[in-house]
Amino acid sequence: MEVSVRSEVACPARTVKDDWSALKPAHSSTTSDWQVTFQRNEEQLLPMALSDARKKGYAFGLTDGRLVFRTPYGQPESFSTEVNGVSVEEVHATLFSRQNWVVLMVDLVTACSMYEGSYDDSGYMVWQTPEVPYRSLHGTQVNIGLNGELVAQPVAEDRDIVVGNINATVQISVPLTAEGGYRKSFVLGGLFEIYVFHLYLEQILADEDLVETRVRFQRTLSTPLLPHPVFTKNQTVVDELSFTVYLGDVPEDVELVAVNLNGDKFTVEFMNTRSHGITKVVHPNNTLGYILKVPFDDPVVLLQFSDDAVLHYELNINYTLTILPENEPFYHLTTVMAVIDASPPAFDAVCSNSGISFSRDHRPYDSLWEISICSDLLTPELAAKHGYIMSNDSQSLRLMVPLFSHGYKYNGVTLKGFYGTFKILMRDHKTSEVESSTIKRCPFSTNELILCSTLGRLTVVADMSLAIPSRGLPARFNLVDKFCGAREKNGTRALFSFPINTCGTTIELSMGNVIYQNEIFYNGSSEVHSDAVERVMVQCTYPLASLYRLFTTFRFESDTAGIGSIIHTARPISDMQSLTIKPTAVLQTTPAGPAVSHMHADDPSTRYIEVPSFHKLASVLKRMRTRIQAQ
Repeated sequence: MEVSVRSEVACPARTVKDDWSALKPAHSSTTSDWQVTFQRNEEQLLPMALSDARKKGYAFGLTDGRLVFRTPYGQPESFSTEVNGVSVEEVHATLFSRQNWVVLMVDLVTACSMYEGSYDDSGYMVWQTPEVPYRSLHGTQVNIGLNGELVAQPVAEDRDIVVGNINATVQISVPLTAEGGYRKSFVLGGLFEIYVFHLYLEQILADEDLVETRVRFQRTLSTPLLPHPVFTKNQTVVDELSFTVYLGDVPEDVELVAVNLNGDKFTVEFMNTRSHGITKVVHPNNTLGYILKVPFDDPVVLLQFSDDAVLHYELNINYTLTILPENEPFYHLTTVMAVIDASPPAFDAVCSNSGISFSRDHRPYDSLWEISICSDLLTPELAAKHGYIMSNDSQSLRLMVPLFSHGYKYNGVTLKGFYGTFKILMRDHKTSEVESSTIKRCPFSTNELILCSTLGRLTVVADMSLAIPSRGLPARFNLVDKFCGAREKNGTRALFSFPINTCGTTIELSMGNVIYQNEIFYNGSSEVHSDAVERVMVQCTYPLASLYRLFTTFRFESDTAGIGSIIHTARPISDMQSLTIKPTAVLQTTPAGPAVSHMHADDPSTRYIEVPSFHKLASVLKRMRTRIQAQ
């Protein structure tokens, strides 16, 4: 503590009781040397020479125009008191010298707040001192600053320092973010920090003579060890297919040096050379942040696929940070997870006049499934084989399936149109079990249509315009069997649907195929019209290898649908004699060679005929034909 008095300061206009008490030892002194006496509470201590006072740690100095007195805290001659709830240490010293009948006295009093400061959980360091530490004085002004710089109270308040007066006590609140403070990080099991402020406070007081007394305090305020946990925030957006993790509130004297991802350690220096990376963020409050990005498909990411078709991505992160400049390490651990509904992909489907278009965007986990058409895996080779138009890039898969391509199912056939349905299957890539499917049913229209089902039913819409005489009005269309008429007819078009073992259909075996053939006739008039120049044949061709049974009156089985054909051929001259054709005998075509056989599909003697091989089948049919002719 220090007291300094200017030499030109005048004596008070009046004396008080304490002044006379101090005069007694001076009056009884027998030496003219300067001495000092102390008052402690109400006790007047014995005078001592300045040399003895200096030995006790006191210092007295007379400079040009100023008398200075300094004393350490906690001297025996000091005493503590409490002013407005604030502990104050006070030293009252009186310097005197007797010159004959004249006594020179200088009364020196220092009173300092002993409040050590406290930390407010709202983020302030608080220090208090009595508004008027000296009796007979009143306060006029307060100046505040940090690190030895004094500024007026309004300026300090603009710097977020709060100055208050509570119960005649000046309270100074310094925010931890105040400019001029000092901060340091420590590792004690976790990350801690302290804040240190060198407070400088000046109180300007005045007595009744308006003589100013300036009381200046210099205090070092230090917070206790405050926990400073860093935090992580999972900012992952699942649609971005990448982990985004933010590490925040990192002090400026702390540096991130490495990151451990699921057991693999990466230094920050080399993080950005891989698919994952670290971005440093500097904030205005002198803290740092780090943004970590790791794609879901990075090898370090743990992936689990649950039975309920959910993908679980997991990333265990261990951040290694160091305190500067000591390079003392500490660690921060966190785990982030992302869950994706891993249901099999679905296609968007659009109908067009020429077919059905399928499309879907790629997902990173689509490799868990295989795409198939019927039982065949969809590949560029399969698409080329069946005439599909497929494009597959890094973003999406597009498949255009032309009408009548392999894989279509047809129903609702009328003269106005029909429905075509195409199905895409999603199979588990390990078990090949069908997990889901995309089915699209679209309406189509066409002038002519022929369908050969796996159950042995032939459905045909035929254009008979050239098979009908120009002046004829169709009364009836029929097949080889005249009792098999059209289901629908509309001018020159007719719809038939019948089992291929009926209506006079014939069978032809040739080159590994089984061909079922019939013909559509016009039955309208008994007149002969030579302008009907066409005959219309319909046939279904099945691969022999796909048939379980070739044909029976009661059963037909085929692995695949047959290939249908509508054959418009010129009418032979012999047929021009009549436009009404009444078949009275079975149509047969003479075999062109030993590998071709013909027979009626509805021959009553036909039963289950095994098809072990094509050549054995031909010999069986030859024997049966001989037996039928013998009957």
